Amino acid sequence: MSDASSQAAPRLKVAFFGSPAFALPVLEAIRSQFEIVLVVAQPDKPVGRGLKLTPPPVAARAAELGLPLAQPVKLRRNADFEAVLRDSGADVAVTCAYGKILPASVLEIPRYGFLNTHTSLLPKYRGAAPIQWALINGERVTGTTIMQTDPGMDTGPILLQEPLPIAPQWTSLELSDALAGQAARLIVTALERLGRGDLPPTPQDDAAATHAPMLVKEDGFVRWTDSAQAVVNRHRGVAAWPQTTAFLGGARLKLGGLAVEEGEGPPGEVLAVDETGLLVACAGGAVRVQTVQPETRRAQPAQVWAAAAGVGAGTRFDVWGPEQL
Repeated sequence: MSDASSQAAPRLKVAFFGSPAFALPVLEAIRSQFEIVLVVAQPDKPVGRGLKLTPPPVAARAAELGLPLAQPVKLRRNADFEAVLRDSGADVAVTCAYGKILPASVLEIPRYGFLNTHTSLLPKYRGAAPIQWALINGERVTGTTIMQTDPGMDTGPILLQEPLPIAPQWTSLELSDALAGQAARLIVTALERLGRGDLPPTPQDDAAATHAPMLVKEDGFVRWTDSAQAVVNRHRGVAAWPQTTAFLGGARLKLGGLAVEEGEGPPGEVLAVDETGLLVACAGGAVRVQTVQPETRRAQPAQVWAAAAGVGAGTRFDVWGPEQL
């Protein structure tokens, strides 16, 4: 037998747990190398003004491919679903942005357990929104961790990990795309090594853990009393949702295209309006705002909005802070 054939990994049978579009590259990468015996996604949900019942992207793709699909409403104390997973014959399960906590009774079913693709360098940024909080906190490097899932919140041992530099212009949208591609590549490597028995676990250092809770709409509110860089970092982190929101006379405005510039003045004060947008002072420095979207209207160039709204140098946005909640 040749060395190559002796090192070949068995063709593992994989159950894939995922829901949003972010998980699709991971699903496709696994499908290209391994047998997917079951796809598990969140239930269909009402979408849009018509509230049309719509499957999550992973469920829709599984249906296109003719893969066995389950969309359980709950996992805990769900004997029917446990039987479906057991009967699938999966050797291992992979989770990627599935969106539900897995009970111990489910984790124990595949013989190799569950592998999770987590978009941070664990133990940093455990939780639901690691991409967003890495950007909000101004991180320059993040990455992907393949971990063995346990009943805790991203506390299982690390199996594989790779850093990813964050480009200064990236928002959560671009960073998500980059991490999805990285996760797709790493999970294939992890599964190949798992099949060869060459994927040793490394326990996490719980003392070094940080947390990335799910975003709420207030996380998108501009803190003009922060530094200009902190305001822009938050803008990058909330780009997908809830987006950047400022207030003027109590009215909500979505702001777009924020960038750090030089400037000085009371936090929230408009320093200048020109064809490049609004220049607004922060506690340290200033930010350029390129677009403004009033409620129930489309986004427009900031200077166009300012002319219509009577906004000019000296106008001051409402200064909002978390202490107001």
